[in-house]
Amino acid sequence: MSAANTTGKTRSRIALVTGASSGIGAATAVRLRADGYTVHALARRVDRLDSLASATGCIPHALDVRDHDALLTLAESIGPVDVLVNNAGLARMDARLAESSIEDLVTTIDTNVTSAMVAARAVLPAMIERNQGHIVNIGSMAGLYPLPAASYGTSKGAVHLLSLNLRLELTGTGVRVTEINPGRVSTEFYDVAVTDPDRRSKFKDSGVDEVTADEVADAIMYAVDVPRHVNINRIELQPTEQTYGGSQFDRVDWND
Repeated sequence: MSAANTTGKTRSRIALVTGASSGIGAATAVRLRADGYTVHALARRVDRLDSLASATGCIPHALDVRDHDALLTLAESIGPVDVLVNNAGLARMDARLAESSIEDLVTTIDTNVTSAMVAARAVLPAMIERNQGHIVNIGSMAGLYPLPAASYGTSKGAVHLLSLNLRLELTGTGVRVTEINPGRVSTEFYDVAVTDPDRRSKFKDSGVDEVTADEVADAIMYAVDVPRHVNINRIELQPTEQTYGGSQFDRVDWND
């Protein structure tokens, strides 16, 4: 339940979880606390963070991951982090790429990709110095398989390549990298992704037994808890009633 520091003493293991105010992030913070970690929970919604802190004893930080300077400052103030869970993310699904606003595109990439890289950059030097640490990136099946969600899929595809390349870059350091790729999860994801109430209702009603945030947290903890000489590279999980792939045809009325 503890890790050695440079003086030979032991300290509580430290985890930093982004996007911790609800869903997968909150569930993961709960599990990490139960496993004995000191958890720094980062998110924008102060009321949700305060509730999580009251329930678990985690340390709340009200911060937008897109504020990169603040993110770097926070990581420096925390000190050596044993586990980073890069969970903060969003999607804008009100329009396809051809109709998307530039602001939505920038927000998606900055939140899902750039901020994950900045968070990793913030904690990696101390991990490398100590020859131990774990970066857990929350990707998506949308980053592995084609879906009609180009901006979100692109951002999660970048998280996939970040995980692969970072794993290679960190060879010989003792630092582990895991990518968690959920399919359909029962969270508040579509409440943010879709603003039109009718479209949101259709998106949210999948009609199947969806994976829960707690079940994704189980997968994260499995990867974190295996012996440190084992690296769980990637986990894909989705409802039994959901799958990806295949081909489709849709007739085009050519304007000849």
